[in-house]
Amino acid sequence: MLNFFRTSVLLAVLTALFMGVGYFIGGTSGMLIAFGIAVVTNIFGYWNSDKLVLSMQRAREVDPRSAPDLHRMVAELAQNAGIPMPKVYVIDTDQPNAFATGRNPQNAAVAVSSGLLRTLEPREVAGVVAHELAHIRNRDTLTMTITATLAGAISSLAQFGLFFGGGNSRNNPLGAIGTLLMVFLAPVAAMLVQMAVSRTREYEADKDGAEISRDPLALASALSKISQVAKRTINVQAERNPAQAHLYIFNPLSGQRMDNLFSTHPDVNNRIAALQRLASDMQVDHTGRRSEPARAPRGNTPRDSGSAWRVPPTSGADGGGSSRGPWG
Repeated sequence: MLNFFRTSVLLAVLTALFMGVGYFIGGTSGMLIAFGIAVVTNIFGYWNSDKLVLSMQRAREVDPRSAPDLHRMVAELAQNAGIPMPKVYVIDTDQPNAFATGRNPQNAAVAVSSGLLRTLEPREVAGVVAHELAHIRNRDTLTMTITATLAGAISSLAQFGLFFGGGNSRNNPLGAIGTLLMVFLAPVAAMLVQMAVSRTREYEADKDGAEISRDPLALASALSKISQVAKRTINVQAERNPAQAHLYIFNPLSGQRMDNLFSTHPDVNNRIAALQRLASDMQVDHTGRRSEPARAPRGNTPRDSGSAWRVPPTSGADGGGSSRGPWG
């Protein structure tokens, strides 16, 4: 219910911004036209924003045959989260990153970059995937994908006003000045709404994802590695579509790493510190195991109910001779 309320308020704010841009471009008629466009955009965004985002990020779907271990990892973590198995995508970029999208848990997708799979250990990848599954379970993905669609539409409408003007309308009280103000301020306002919501939900998804994987320090380690490599690596598709930057687990754009009003994500050091505190509360060590009083021998059980998610053995553990990587 709370997520539904937050989504409704967010969409109302962005729709009002959209109408405001239309008013200052074309007066009352422009506002009504903008309202109509906003309604269509919201409807389109609800049903198709996930497909649009995946297409714009050039994500390709993978199946159990092409990426068996990644698929198995997502399936196990989705079961831990109590949600249906989402579709799995890979983004061909060297920047380690990931995002989730979809209007609900029944129609969701998780996308990870090829750079993430190469950079992180399997346990760390599991932490990142669990974070994205938390977004899906909390239904953040609907809000974040529609926000990206609306913010992009607001920017496009503002640019339309810049090129075609609107100050000559008798219904525009501020004339050309009002048009120019809305052209520059509306996209900024939409961006601030995006960023404020994104930062709050990243903290929540870190916490919930760590509980899904039962391994907070794995996600903390992943964030540390991602932040170091991402600063030196360009994500071309994200740079071309900056309105979608807040979807990622770590800001894919250059030059925005401060935890302030203008950042799409919380400062990574703050996130790591919060995860370390959570690990202490959960009594989980750096290997992902929970500290517990001595018990009877475990026997042949590979993990107990208090331990974190483990990567299934690949080669060597069972005498197999395959040298296949952890992602198939």
